[in-house]
Amino acid sequence: MKKGERVVVRGLRDVAAAETKISFVEPKGELYYLGYNIDDLVGKVVYPEVAYLLIHKRLPNQQELEEFNANLIAEMKLPDRMIDSIRATPKRCHPMDVLRTEVSRLGECDPENNDLSEAANLRRATRLIARVPTIVATIYRIRLDKPVLAPREEYSFTENFLYMFKGSPPEKAETDVLHRLMILQADHGFNASTFAARVTASTNSDMYSAITSAIGTLKGPLHGGAGEKVMEMLDDIGLEEHVEEYIKGLLDENKKIMGFGHRVYKAEDPRTKHLRGIVRNLCFRDRTTSLCNKCNKIEEIVHDRKKIYPNLDFYAAVAMDALDVPKEFFTPLFASSRVSGWTAHVIEQYEDAVLLRPSSKYIGAFDRKFVPIEKR
Repeated sequence: MKKGERVVVRGLRDVAAAETKISFVEPKGELYYLGYNIDDLVGKVVYPEVAYLLIHKRLPNQQELEEFNANLIAEMKLPDRMIDSIRATPKRCHPMDVLRTEVSRLGECDPENNDLSEAANLRRATRLIARVPTIVATIYRIRLDKPVLAPREEYSFTENFLYMFKGSPPEKAETDVLHRLMILQADHGFNASTFAARVTASTNSDMYSAITSAIGTLKGPLHGGAGEKVMEMLDDIGLEEHVEEYIKGLLDENKKIMGFGHRVYKAEDPRTKHLRGIVRNLCFRDRTTSLCNKCNKIEEIVHDRKKIYPNLDFYAAVAMDALDVPKEFFTPLFASSRVSGWTAHVIEQYEDAVLLRPSSKYIGAFDRKFVPIEKR
């Protein structure tokens, strides 16, 4: 073999980097969490059940769910110095920048940071699942110059997230939407952010560092940041009657339609049908009705021309907008959901105990003649 010669799989497409029991993405259009088809979970369980499933590898019984929900609520409160840190952050910063920094800061506040046992990592995972949504809500409240709210014992974990974000008691319909949305966003195989978390964990670095890596990766518009770009596109279109001209213009110029296509699925993303149903149920709101109509037209045009389907981000953007979440907070809310999957993968990577260290194909020069600095 010649120097630097390697077989390159661009983008690591279809390369299996490790084994996992956590989730399976079936290219024909199915998604499984620990062996459960998401079609059997969405609308039948609440988000904390799925979070428990991912990190404990089994569904909880009623008592375990109640205890887990209580633990999550107890862990939602942030240390005062973290709230002060968020207050000191320039409001021009993207919320994902603040979230990334504050999740890293959580490592400083860990009361058992020297305990790397399985039990301690499960407690750490619970703490992160609880506090990432709180950080997101705190960033939003501070940017509005509104009081930062503490969780209330009479609310469930998901209700508390909505209450602490919006500042008012959540409606049942809103809570149901958030449960479904967070379940659908909880995990998705070895996506870019999950893989980033596992690479960091494979060095035996701490869980906070791994989740910080994941958040930095999720921010990108080709990953979790796509939802924000979807809403920018929908707003840029303006009136419903402008959809055809706008989308066909992008297609004629071979530009990417945000929220369409997927690296794995060869059929429709199985999460799409659930999200499409969610937003249609919210169409009693005028803005949501207009956005939903635009989405239907875009979906028809793009499939007719490109034979590709919308992915999670397309209708998730509309669902979050219906919850009155500003578009710059779409990705932080995604992170608030995906943190359960990230922590589960970090724990699994610790169990695998192998350093993820791929090779590369070197395409640079060899044997270049060195010239001393005084002769350059």
